[in-house]
Parts: sequence; C-alpha cells; structure tokens
Amino acid sequence: MSGAYARGACPGLTAPMVTGDGLLARLVPAAPIRLDAFIGLCAAARAHGNGTMEISARGSLQIRGLNPVSAPLFAEAVAALAIDICESVPVIADPLPGDPAALIDANAIATALSHAAAERMLPLAPKISVVVDGGGRLDLDTLFADIRLRAAATSEGPRFHVALAGDGASATPVGIIAPGEALDAALALLTAIAELGPEARGADLLRAHKVTGARSGAAPRPVPQNRAQAIGLHPLKGGAFAFGLGLAFGHAHAEALMRLAAIASRNDARWARPAPDRALLLGPLSEANATATSREAQELGFIVEARDPRRRIVACPGAPACAQGLIAARALAAEIARDVPLPGGQGVALHVSGCAKGCAHPAPAPLTIVGTEGGCGVIANGTARAAPVRYIEPRELIAALRPASRNTLEAVNA
Repeated sequence: MSGAYARGACPGLTAPMVTGDGLLARLVPAAPIRLDAFIGLCAAARAHGNGTMEISARGSLQIRGLNPVSAPLFAEAVAALAIDICESVPVIADPLPGDPAALIDANAIATALSHAAAERMLPLAPKISVVVDGGGRLDLDTLFADIRLRAAATSEGPRFHVALAGDGASATPVGIIAPGEALDAALALLTAIAELGPEARGADLLRAHKVTGARSGAAPRPVPQNRAQAIGLHPLKGGAFAFGLGLAFGHAHAEALMRLAAIASRNDARWARPAPDRALLLGPLSEANATATSREAQELGFIVEARDPRRRIVACPGAPACAQGLIAARALAAEIARDVPLPGGQGVALHVSGCAKGCAHPAPAPLTIVGTEGGCGVIANGTARAAPVRYIEPRELIAALRPASRNTLEAVNA
C-alpha cells in the first residue's frame, strides 16, 4: 500500500483516495472478469469496505468505504483473484469480447500497451488515458482521452485514426496507421508526453509540436457511426450473446451484484465486464438465457431497458458519501426518476451534483441541480460550475419539478 491519494488525483488499488465515506479504490479491468472472480471481488468489497460498488462513466470499477487497515487487505484479496487490470495507464478498449462487428482486435493492443507502459515506468500525469476503439458495436466516441486510436475501414483494409486530447468529435487528428503500428505509435506518444513533464497531457503535446508516433500526412477525422448503447442484447462470435445492464446512477451494493453474478452463472454465463456509461456486460449467453437473466436482474433493481428514465439522469454520490457533497445527490436523483416526468429526447436530461465540481458529468446538461450552501442550485444548459439561476430547498425540489409534466425546464426556470 503506497498511501492514500489526495482528492483530485486518480485512486488506484494500492493508493486509494479519501472520500466522505472512507477510502475509495479504483480498478480498470483490462479484460472480462471470470464470474467466480467477480463474485470474489464483490465479497471482498463487502468484507473490507462498506459494500458500495460503482461503475464509472468510463467503465472503471470503484470500491467505497475502505479504511487504512482494510484497504491493504482488499488489495491482497483482489491480487489473489488474478483479475487482469491496468496497472499503469488506463487503456480503454472495446468492452465486448468476440465482437463480430469489430474491425481490429483492440483489446490485444490495449493489453500490450498497458503492460509496455508499466514496464517503462513512464512518469505520466495521474489522469492521462488512452482509448483503443476497434470499431465494434459499442460506441467509445463519447470518452475523452489524451490519445485515441479509432479503427475505420479503408481501401487498404482496417486502419487506426490517431488523435489527441479529446473525444471522438473534439480530438485533434494526427495520423493514420496500420494495426501493426498501433502499439509502437501509442507508446511513442506516451513517451513524448512524459518527456514534457509529470503533469503533461495530450493537449500539451499538441502545443509543443512534438507529435512523433503517427505517420505524417493528412489525418481526416473518422466518420461518426450510429452504434449501440451498452444496455441490451449484443451478438458475439459463434452465435452467443452478451447482455448489458445498467447500475442505477452508477452504483449498487456488493450483495446485489453477487446475486446478479450467480443468476448469470446459472444461465451459463462465464464472465462479467464493466463498460463505459456505467454498464455491466455479462456473457456468453444464449438469447433465451439472456432474457431470463434480464428478467431477474430487473427484479434486483438493475436497469435492463435503454429507455429507463434513470439512464437520463447523472448523479454523483453526494452527501454523505462525498466529503464535498452538500446534497444527497443520488437519493434526490432516485426521487426525480420515480416522480418527475423528464423532457423528451435522448441523452442526459438532468445532472444532480453534490457540489460545483460536477465530477459525474463535467459537460453541460439541459438541467443541472447542484448542491450549494443555499440549497439546490438550478442551472439550465450549463455545467455544475455555472451560476445557478434559482435556489430550492432539497425537501422542496421534487414538488418544484413535479408540475413540469410536459416541460420540466420551462417550469423550473420560470
């Protein structure tokens, strides 16, 4: 155990972060987790923490409620489970193993890159990350990364578009490379970033004009694709399926996850994999067994339909789990999802943030409720850091929102 991180850094397995409900450890799985190992992980979270487990927007696993005595014991328990995790740079790759839609095996490249970066012990900024998108069924375009490799079909076969400092729409293209060049190119880019200093990021490399990992020449932005959400049924090679479900507001108790894994195992699934957008994939399953798993998962409170209103609300833990939280963000979000009709459309409709940091959703939302000293601040079309246009007491929030059966935003901002 190397000690707890201060807030603002990235918590790891051996260096958890101090929060309001104890220490938080984060794992970035590099591959699907065997179901028996996943159950063991949940049991360790229950035994050594407070039992709360989270899947982040980027697909990381977070364990809450550890303490200085239990955190090393938890790390030992996880090590004994032989779960393949990113030990250095978080490298996010296609979450579906055996995805027939993938153009390139992104996971093999991601695993090799993570191991190579760890071996070189590159002095990189804590929050630096890489996305390796093989062009599969599930969309990784919304994830920000310092380095992005995105597969696309070309006349010469599949190639990787390389870009820096952004998501699929905002990252700056820097080159196009063959799959066989991907590992060396990404490692060269990480090395160039490290040479700029321990706090440097992908944007700093752009500013320094030291892009050395990609082939010179034109680098058009890859064409956006209308890919699937994680929630639902996904075909795998060999006629099997994976089933994706969501954790309401990104968290669940370890006991519920253990019961879910047992259900999946009875239906012949062999692995679980956290996925971006606070989802969990289970597989391989027959279509009939996926349906059975979905039905029982719903009874446990998991999200099994993409149109579930809880999918359109983002909420951080808030008080008391987070020391910075000024409102019970997740409890309020659950009440809103149950009692308040949301505006029509897709994507995030509401962000409930315990404080102005807005960790759970840094981007603007149509409506943001933020914890302040004066109660719930209301922000329209902005981030949690924007100035609220109105303040509402937490106990009055649901009543203030409920009349907005047709247009929540207009009613709240009237």
